[in-house]
Amino acid sequence: MESERTRVELEKVIRELDLDAILITDRYNMRYIASYRGEGVIFYTKDAKYVLTDSRYTEQVERECDGYECIDIAGLGYAGNLNQLIATIKCSPEYTGSKVRVGFENLSISYSDYDIYQNKLDEVELVAIDGRLDSIREIKTDDEIEKLRVAESIGDAAFKYILGFLKEGITEKEVALELEYYMKKNGAEGLSFDTIAASGRNSSMPHAIPSDKKLEAGDFLTMDFGCIYDGYCSDMTRTVAIGYASDSMRSVYDIVLRAQLESMKHIKAGALCNEVDAAARRVIADAGYGNCFGHGLGHSVGLFIHENPRFSPKCNALLKPGIVITVEPGIYIPGQFGVRIEDLVVVTEDGFVNLARAEKSLIIV
Repeated sequence: MESERTRVELEKVIRELDLDAILITDRYNMRYIASYRGEGVIFYTKDAKYVLTDSRYTEQVERECDGYECIDIAGLGYAGNLNQLIATIKCSPEYTGSKVRVGFENLSISYSDYDIYQNKLDEVELVAIDGRLDSIREIKTDDEIEKLRVAESIGDAAFKYILGFLKEGITEKEVALELEYYMKKNGAEGLSFDTIAASGRNSSMPHAIPSDKKLEAGDFLTMDFGCIYDGYCSDMTRTVAIGYASDSMRSVYDIVLRAQLESMKHIKAGALCNEVDAAARRVIADAGYGNCFGHGLGHSVGLFIHENPRFSPKCNALLKPGIVITVEPGIYIPGQFGVRIEDLVVVTEDGFVNLARAEKSLIIV
């Protein structure tokens, strides 16, 4: 159900870009704005709101989308029905333009869809709105934060469970499957992303795909996993050692943990995202592993697993209360091993609240 804050923000976009309507196609924005979880598009004006879809979802629209009129696209298709809505705007006494200005989500639309809207809509000027709708989702409400907390707690429980499952001889695929099974069995409606379980030399690849490699004594095992609860994603990473950890493994693990804890000292409202990233990067670089940390320190999380703002050298956005963001430094030594530790935090006025509770000191199983 559309909130008052969302309505105000949408009308602000319409006003500032001098739009007659917004065509909403991103599925996360459709869910956030209209509580709609099916396929289709939303045509949003100041005076009327429509969900265009097919017969598979018409009843769903009626149940989920309070205040939205459902249009079944049968017969006319998307373009034909949109042209009828556009004609309605042109017939309005308030309309004085030559072309109807329709904002569209240029960052997420496919070329083929753009081609349809560009060439099959009558007397329309398409206006790119970049990430203006995504930014509405940036600050999480208390209700959203609670859903994220529950999702993260399922991940915490999954990590505690998997520690009792791990042993030499099982494969990375089995580890990933067991994590996924546990999360779905204990309240998750789905996965935030494909689970990563990477051991030994595979752990030096940040986004390694679980393989048939068996866990061996002396391996690091990095597990990056998350689940969805009522639409909202969790995300956490823990690295554990199988059997034992060498001195070099222990040293690298300690550096990554220190980098994470140091960066967290800088998290609060008003802090620059790239400065938080730099705090972790300094610790790792000073230890001689600057070339082994190639990705950003973190990303915001919500309905989608990778949202903005981000902790990265290129992001100079200011943190605001209510932003939920990961903190995940790593060191990856090609051909040897890697370590990543990741928590999910909520930014507050003077600091943060960590939604992850799982142990972060080095665990040997």
